[in-house]
Amino acid sequence: MASGTKRTTRDLRRQNRAALLSQLFLNGPASRLELVQASGLSSATVSNVVSDLIGDGLVGEAGSVGSDGGRPRTLLRVRPDVGYVVGIDVGETHLRAGLFDFTLAAVATVTYPIADTRLDPERVVALASAGVKEVTAGVTGELLGIGVGVPGAVKPDGLVHAPTLGWSGVAFAGMLAAVTQAPVHVDNCARTLGQAEMWLGAGRGAERAIIALMGVGIGAAVAADSGRGVTSTTSEWGHTIIQAGGAPCRCGSRGCLEAYVGAEAIIDDYRRRAGAQPFTADGTEGVLAELVARAATPGPAADALDNAAEYLGIGIANLVNLLAPDRIVLSGWAGETLGVAILPGVRAAVDRFALSYMVGKTEVELGTLGPPGVALGAATLPVVEVLSAGGR
Repeated sequence: MASGTKRTTRDLRRQNRAALLSQLFLNGPASRLELVQASGLSSATVSNVVSDLIGDGLVGEAGSVGSDGGRPRTLLRVRPDVGYVVGIDVGETHLRAGLFDFTLAAVATVTYPIADTRLDPERVVALASAGVKEVTAGVTGELLGIGVGVPGAVKPDGLVHAPTLGWSGVAFAGMLAAVTQAPVHVDNCARTLGQAEMWLGAGRGAERAIIALMGVGIGAAVAADSGRGVTSTTSEWGHTIIQAGGAPCRCGSRGCLEAYVGAEAIIDDYRRRAGAQPFTADGTEGVLAELVARAATPGPAADALDNAAEYLGIGIANLVNLLAPDRIVLSGWAGETLGVAILPGVRAAVDRFALSYMVGKTEVELGTLGPPGVALGAATLPVVEVLSAGGR
């Protein structure tokens, strides 16, 4: 092995700290014996590392549990007061900032509505900075970092490309770090939401799940749980073609899934139908909620949601046939608004269009994190950094 790739004792110790800290974080309280069994490390190594983690204030006791014929075993847990993290959801209709303790329990949240369809990065940085100041006001603990979920691609060089916001090569992390004086981590919002749903939401326990982020548009993250952590990748699912030469999409193509099941597409479908009535609500989120309320009785609103459910079911059936996930989760603010109303129709469409021998292996569920889910997902980014560094 080349000298430049040798692992030092310090590297090994950090790796062991990261493994045990992550195990406790992701799977809850555990005894030292359970940590030995889960990690494959020796009892002596686990004992030494746990002692260090307790000494550093990262891990504490969480009661005890009986053992077979022996003394009760002490349970260990990650301490929530290690520090705080902020998660920021940069959406197309709002910017939401949330403050969470280290175990991702919500402490405070603030939401700023956004009316523009194209936003200058400087304005978004100003809103994000204001959100950080508001949610951390009066908090005395350490701010470990800020995570940001954006509706676009984040390249390895950190530059953000978000066509729906009008961004191309924006150094958003550096811009926000300069005004908040805190470490900033940026990633695609579907990927961060996928991680949050796998850690804390409807994806928990799935081996491979697809988390659909439904908003003005639609995106998806493919998340897999290896037992040692979650890996997640994003896909441009919303821009897969489900009808050749179909409805125009804002990406410039026609017949994309997003052109039928994005929030604005569903609202536009309703407005084109005979008998449609003007809305009294303001903003895309309010209008979509009003549309769902109208769909409780037969008419153009119910027909528009049935149409969206059909197309969404087709899109999900394609995912089932291609990737064979064990769970698909409908999440995001639009998923929260539409979920109960369209879920039966979505499931029925999946049953019709997915291969019969595959569809029975996939559950289609609603997300459980609610509207703050993307901000919570963004907050996982600085937590991952702390865990991977073994808490240091």
